[in-house]
Amino acid sequence: MFPLSRMIEHFSDHAANERTFLAWLRTGLAVAAFGFVIEKFDLFLTIMAQSADGARALAQGWTGRLFAPIGRYEGVILIALGIGIMILGTVRFARTAREIERAEYRPARHMRLEILLSGLLAFLASGLCLFLVLQ
Repeated sequence: MFPLSRMIEHFSDHAANERTFLAWLRTGLAVAAFGFVIEKFDLFLTIMAQSADGARALAQGWTGRLFAPIGRYEGVILIALGIGIMILGTVRFARTAREIERAEYRPARHMRLEILLSGLLAFLASGLCLFLVLQ
């Protein structure tokens, strides 16, 4: 058994910080992968729309005309959002690791970016659900 002097100080706090960091990375990777899937599916729809029957079917629906401009960029936005989530998680991990080592408590600041990313993700997911429901 190790003597207490060789134990890592605040080990449970650092372990919790690392688990939170890994959760941020998993979430960012999942969002980016979902954006990649949407982007590939959009490419598939574009190829299908080039046929005569597909072009008529897409042009007739009002949802196709409404969501076509947004659908072109939704996958790219989700990929960028996933990368942003991973970068934000890395910054928060490093900042929290430094703050664990300090003896003083500092309340969380900079929550606006997390709220903005969450809101943007919710907006994109809602738009995708609305599109799928109206199809």
